[in-house]
Amino acid sequence: MDKPLKKDDWGIVMDFLPHGHLGMSRPEPVAQVLGETYFSLLEVIVRDEQRLEMGERVYIGDDKRDKVKYIRERIPVSALTVAAREELAERVDVLVRQNDKRFIEFFNKSGQLTTRMHQLELLPGIGKKHLWAIIEARKVQPFESFEDIKKRVALLPDPEKMVVKRIMLELDDADRYRIFVPKFEKHQEREHHRF
Repeated sequence: MDKPLKKDDWGIVMDFLPHGHLGMSRPEPVAQVLGETYFSLLEVIVRDEQRLEMGERVYIGDDKRDKVKYIRERIPVSALTVAAREELAERVDVLVRQNDKRFIEFFNKSGQLTTRMHQLELLPGIGKKHLWAIIEARKVQPFESFEDIKKRVALLPDPEKMVVKRIMLELDDADRYRIFVPKFEKHQEREHHRF
């Protein structure tokens, strides 16, 4: 049985092409957006009368959309325009900072992935020494911020940057394990809802 598809309701515009691009059968305004919660990379068709700005937050959920006509497709990082690719890491960084509680919770509650690997070890820069230091520190008291993690775990690389790097690895499909970006199979593609 398929797991329910995790969908983003809001996205951040990384590029807007008012006349579309070469891969389209007919020219229409298109934007490449990054989902706010699940980091979905989507290409959306924009309503004719709308112009989107880079960094603009747009509604992409299943209810009535005011600026987006429909979601054209989910796209891999390799299908991003040059401009969108340049924006990606910065946008991921902003979303991690805006939703820091979610990622602090990961540091506080993550567990074993396999008998030999802990979820924390999936973060770039965390080996066994840092892993045990984090586990011991969170037993004493849950972490409250990225700054708190840095203060209480000696010589730990920047935890916020580790999360951003991990999300970028998952977006690039560089690892079979996923902790922040769900893996989407072709049969799970979002339908093209027109409203």
